[in-house]
Amino acid sequence: MGKILVTGGCGYIGSHTIVDLVENGYEVISVDNNSRSNAGVLDGIAQITGKKIKNYKVDLCNFDDTFAIFQENRDIKGIIHFAAYKSVNESVEDPLLYFENNLTSLINLLKCVQEFETPYFVFSSSCTVYGNPDEIPVTETTLPKPAESPYGYTKQMSEQIINEFSKSSGTQSILLRYFNPAGAHPTTIIGEMPIGKPQNLVPAITQTAIGRIPKMYIHGNDYPTRDGSCIRDYIHVCDVAHAHTLGIKYLEDERNTGLCEVFNLGSGNGVTVLEAIQAFEKVSGVKLNYEIGPRRPGDVIAIYANNDLAKKVLGWNPQFSLEDMMSTAWKWEKKIKQDEEMLTRQSPNLN
Repeated sequence: MGKILVTGGCGYIGSHTIVDLVENGYEVISVDNNSRSNAGVLDGIAQITGKKIKNYKVDLCNFDDTFAIFQENRDIKGIIHFAAYKSVNESVEDPLLYFENNLTSLINLLKCVQEFETPYFVFSSSCTVYGNPDEIPVTETTLPKPAESPYGYTKQMSEQIINEFSKSSGTQSILLRYFNPAGAHPTTIIGEMPIGKPQNLVPAITQTAIGRIPKMYIHGNDYPTRDGSCIRDYIHVCDVAHAHTLGIKYLEDERNTGLCEVFNLGSGNGVTVLEAIQAFEKVSGVKLNYEIGPRRPGDVIAIYANNDLAKKVLGWNPQFSLEDMMSTAWKWEKKIKQDEEMLTRQSPNLN
């Protein structure tokens, strides 16, 4: 098993994937400039796995610094590329920031892949590439519609770049289209730590329930769905993480039939925003304070996955239910608060 470079390794999905890779026998190094993540997660990874992971605090938009990582680690056999900005809302407000960061970092990384002949590349894509699909569930062959946000366009463009690069270079690539990762590691040692106001539903729910956010807003209840709220496909972060390990193994075992293959990572179930809230209230026993607000720019109406291909080809089998996602996310939220209260008690003069 070769050395795997995980970009964005201190992030939410990146950190859980590092744990899964290490538990499956891989040597892992990380690159994360911590502009939108917390380096403290590395301690959590070490606590779970017993392995200390080296992280390069490098901005992948800086080519020379990125190149230096490969010079120092000439035995990198595979890359799992997570590092990117991911807020739909922010991308609508500042599209150039998203195009510059998400595409420049990818291109710099692929230049290094080409120079050092790194054989395997797994890309963190998104169901946003499908836009507002004509039919659901979507399969990997569903024709993408125009993206609903600049963030979505960066994922569409990135997929095109990787596809063309793989054809020209012979690099074997996998595009993993996530739906909505949620939950935390069952140990509650690592989990989702959004910076500022959470853009994803589950941390918004748990932060409202714990009192960090006074009230949560549902973005529209007039969509053509069964209860008027948007439909999404929620998948536990540990299930998503394991799919990356399976993806690397799939390429190592030379089971791929094409240079660039695509897999959906979703539960296969469409859940409305209101149903997700009900699931949380059921497992937590907490009544959520929420209000219906206006629609949010960039949101698709409804999308969920057909995940048959990932199950059949990668041997991927999601283990966690929606209730598991809500339960682990809630335990993680309570742990964060407990840690903060302990820190405040130890440092009473802390501002």
